[in-house]
Amino acid sequence: MLKNKVVLVSGACGLLGRQIVQEITKNNGYVLATDINTDKAEKLFQALTFERVQFAPMDITDADSIDLVIANGKKQFGSVDACVNAAYPRTATWGAPFEKLEMGDIQENLKLQLGGAIILSQRTMKHFISQGHGNFIHMSSIQGIAAPKFEHYEGTSMNSTIEYSAVKSGIISMTRWLAKYYKNKNIRVNCVSPGGILDKQPQSFLEKYRNSCTSKGMLDPMDVVGTVLFLLSDQSKYINGQNIVVDDGWSL
Repeated sequence: MLKNKVVLVSGACGLLGRQIVQEITKNNGYVLATDINTDKAEKLFQALTFERVQFAPMDITDADSIDLVIANGKKQFGSVDACVNAAYPRTATWGAPFEKLEMGDIQENLKLQLGGAIILSQRTMKHFISQGHGNFIHMSSIQGIAAPKFEHYEGTSMNSTIEYSAVKSGIISMTRWLAKYYKNKNIRVNCVSPGGILDKQPQSFLEKYRNSCTSKGMLDPMDVVGTVLFLLSDQSKYINGQNIVVDDGWSL
C-alpha cells in the first residue's frame, strides 16, 4: 500500500504516533520518526527494522530543527514524500479550568500546538516544492468540529479545554488554506479528526461517551490509523483539503 514511500511522523512517541509508525512499516513504507522524547523513542522503536525506521529528535516549533531532520531523511532514504503531524506539545499547566487560565499559558500552548503545526507545514512545504511532490496530513479532533459534551466530564477530574478546541479547529482551517495555497503544485494537504482515544479514562466517562456513539465508543489507535494510511496512499490521490472524521458517530 505504501511501497517505498518515506513518511516523516512528528509526535512519533504518542499513542497515535507510535501506531502510525508501526503500520507504515508493515505496509512497506519508510519512516522518519520524530519526537522530543528521545529516551522514550529508543524503547519504542528498537524492535522495528532499522532500515525502515530512523528516529531523530525534532521540535515542531523550531524551523532549524525541522530543516535538519528533513535533510537527514533525504540523506538516509533519498526523499521525504509525506508528513504526518501527530505532535501534541503542551505546557505543565495544560488542562487548567477556563476560569483559571492565564495569558502566558494560553500564548505558550497556542504557540506550541498551532504555531508548531504552521512552522512544520512551512518547512515541509518548502521541501515538497523543491522535490515536486508531497503529501501532508494533520491530526485534528472532534473538538475541532463540535463543542465538547461537558456532561461527560461530570464527576471526574477531566475537562475539555478551550485552547484545545481553538487549536483543533484552527488546524482544520489551516489544512484547507494550505491545500488551496499550493494548488497545482502536486501537493496534497488533509487532516483527520479522531474521536476520543482510550487511555485509562474513568469508567463513568467511558459509559457516557459510549452512549453518544453508534457502535464502540472510545477508539483504539488502530481504529484511526487506517484512515491515515489511506490518505498516505495513492488510493486517495484526489482527496485534498479535506477533514475526515473518525469518531464512531460521536458528532452526529
